[in-house]
Amino acid sequence: MLLDRFRLTDKVAIVTGAGRGIGAAIAVGFAEVGADVVCAARSLDQLEETAETIRALGRRALVVGCDVMERAQLENLVAATIKEFGGIDLLVNNAGGTPPRPFLQTSERLFESALRFNVTSAFLLSRFAVPSMLERGAGSIVNISSAMGRLSDRGFVAYATAKAALAHMTRNMGTELAPRVRVNAIAVGSVETSALAPFLEDDARRAEMNARTPMRRLGTTDDIALAAIYLASSAASFVTGKVFEVDGGIEASNFPFEIPDL
Repeated sequence: MLLDRFRLTDKVAIVTGAGRGIGAAIAVGFAEVGADVVCAARSLDQLEETAETIRALGRRALVVGCDVMERAQLENLVAATIKEFGGIDLLVNNAGGTPPRPFLQTSERLFESALRFNVTSAFLLSRFAVPSMLERGAGSIVNISSAMGRLSDRGFVAYATAKAALAHMTRNMGTELAPRVRVNAIAVGSVETSALAPFLEDDARRAEMNARTPMRRLGTTDDIALAAIYLASSAASFVTGKVFEVDGGIEASNFPFEIPDL
């Protein structure tokens, strides 16, 4: 059955930023299709909620506190996963993000932090996880990028540059790690999460974002989880080094962050 190819039965997955939003939706989605999930983030209380949902689905869950900015904590995450579950099959590099900031207010420190948070962390965790995937015969990595990695708008010089780098790193990793480890990314559009919530409290602003999106709505975390399930599963066995655009069809930024002319 073709639908069976979308299952992740008994696969071991690491999902960073799994305490809320897109990361939590992916972690739970993976469990729904049969995976055991290691939930990583800084907020342990949120991770426990995600883990309880996974266990209620009959799958195993491990909570690991992890700041992806810290190399030692990434190494510990991989070691804890191997110790608990014997190896790693899937990795979702979801943790990331950088708030909008006007160009002249973007410091060197903020710019370099954006690269570390969104790109270097994904590189390092992948570097630590891939040997275990190879030992198990194969693996799949899904990086969570952004539509802003290909679009432009005011206020996004740090974030957009970092996500563009993550997308191109995905392409290069996909080439180098093929055929045994597939690497793909999801370029996420405007998704209704707690991070976006402050910008959606204004009904007029929400309506404007909807109107500027061809699908006339914001994305949901499930929209992204479904794409991640596909890319992680054997249904996508002929897909690597690609960036999937799950963004409601936008070809220009629909973000309501307004910066006046200098």
